[in-house]
Amino acid sequence: MAQDVKTQLADLLKRALASVAPAAAETPIHLERPRDPTHGDFATNLAMQLAKALKRNPREIAQQLVNELPPSPLVKAAEIAGAGFINFRLETGAKTAAVQAVLAAGADYGRSTLGGGRKIQVEFVSANPTGPLHVGHGRGAAYGASLSALLAFAGWDVTREYYVNDAGRQMDILGLSTWLRYLDLQGVTVAFPPNAYQGDYVREMAKQMVAAHGGQFVRSAEDVLACTPGLPPADRADDEAKNQRELHLDALIARAKDLLGPDWSYVHAHALSEQLADCRNDLEEFGVEFEVWFSEKALYDTGLVARCVDLLEKKGHLYVQDGAKWFKSTAFGDEKDRVVQRENGLYTYFASDIAYHLNKYERGFEEIINIWGADHHGYIPRVKGAVAALELDPARLHVALVQFAVLYRNGQKASMSTRSGEFVTLRELRQEVGNDACRFFYALRKSDQHLDFDLDLAKSQTNENPVYYVQYAHARICSVVAQWGGDLAELAQADLGRLENPRELVLTNKLAEFADIINTAAKDLAPHQIAFYLKDLAGEFHGWYNAERMLVDDPGLRDARVALAAAVRQVIRNGMALLGVSCPESM
Repeated sequence: MAQDVKTQLADLLKRALASVAPAAAETPIHLERPRDPTHGDFATNLAMQLAKALKRNPREIAQQLVNELPPSPLVKAAEIAGAGFINFRLETGAKTAAVQAVLAAGADYGRSTLGGGRKIQVEFVSANPTGPLHVGHGRGAAYGASLSALLAFAGWDVTREYYVNDAGRQMDILGLSTWLRYLDLQGVTVAFPPNAYQGDYVREMAKQMVAAHGGQFVRSAEDVLACTPGLPPADRADDEAKNQRELHLDALIARAKDLLGPDWSYVHAHALSEQLADCRNDLEEFGVEFEVWFSEKALYDTGLVARCVDLLEKKGHLYVQDGAKWFKSTAFGDEKDRVVQRENGLYTYFASDIAYHLNKYERGFEEIINIWGADHHGYIPRVKGAVAALELDPARLHVALVQFAVLYRNGQKASMSTRSGEFVTLRELRQEVGNDACRFFYALRKSDQHLDFDLDLAKSQTNENPVYYVQYAHARICSVVAQWGGDLAELAQADLGRLENPRELVLTNKLAEFADIINTAAKDLAPHQIAFYLKDLAGEFHGWYNAERMLVDDPGLRDARVALAAAVRQVIRNGMALLGVSCPESM
């Protein structure tokens, strides 16, 4: 395996270093695969690392290191290049050993112990359960699921968590929206607020209430509108008009609570349960599952929010102004201080977020990853500041930002406004292009990079479609193996020394890279590296397949090539599993 080869090469360099510069024997040794394969199989900049301390020319140091390298059956040649790089060329047997390693390890090939079993929480999606998930949420879901799978594969003990925002104003707006639609179905007409939730899913929840409870929740329009401020003209878009619409909405919520009394809890819970169930179902169909669904409301019910604010106050990080309690966020790098408790005694969203992070630390997670939308960039310093103020280690908290995906259909950008009801849902996208295309396309860019989702490309069966390209490589290999018709276990005995074709050796090298890719992608929180790797691996396989016959008459060469193809298939399966993408056996 690649790890073994790197370890052995590093050991050779350490022994050479002990001879050339004993005082520098503990210098870290970095080995990388050159981007240009003509430069060899591995390269190190060790000589350049030593040049300043030894006050010598790095090429001279490199030459001495090469001269002192112990002989090894791994190394065909060690060459000095550029300013002092040492390039290693491996013997053919060292390259082809990766094929045997893949076939022996199977689905575990590439698995590592990098994480050391450390407990890590990955919290992602966490969309308000106020409507269907849209394509932007889909990218966060795909990234979080792939990252979680990658970290687990690399040796972390991963807990996947969804933070349910089931408290606060947005849920109240959803409850109100559902009730107003219910009233409309019962013949009670109240002008529907333009800033309430407009989608058809709200009407469906209202129909369910009618079917289950008839007219139980009916109130007159006069009672609903009593003591509420009027709405401004629809064509007004100034700040005063916007504020007036929000005040009108809040007044309607207050009226709903007063008029319905205990029944308001049912309306609120009905809207929450329906939307949360829809979200769960949507994500499960997308191949995204969570071990924990954490309720924001539970933070209030258990008194954690109050305890958290008290802790901050006792530690001297709060002050009172105009009756409100403020967190000294500027002392921890934020641009301004933040309210945690309003003058009316109600806690802010920020207070519950602080409490939630305190809960994460108290549950014993050694590392915490929050996956947020890119629009939350400014939220990072205030949350980390609050963590530091609680005398917890903010270095354990990592935030990965995800840019929203922009969906293009027929060259037109789709709207994604959640209150208007005009957004394109994740479910609609999945139905149109399939889960596989969704998951792979979402993984094609670094999470914090902009992503244009090309629907036409995602649905095409061409080499330009990356997911089709990788899946087609897998299907081709399945066909080859089926035609060969032998026992796969026999391939362990194949004479891999027959793999002498340059394309074959490039492929074996590519297989050996997989373990390194896993570790690098895990350290960088970058599952897109897996997608890039799979595209490259598929490209190398297609090139070989198109240039050479697999099932030749020579049994030894045939079995060696089938073994190589089977190893490529296994690595494709392992990588695609991390991305949540299937591997069809025929296409």
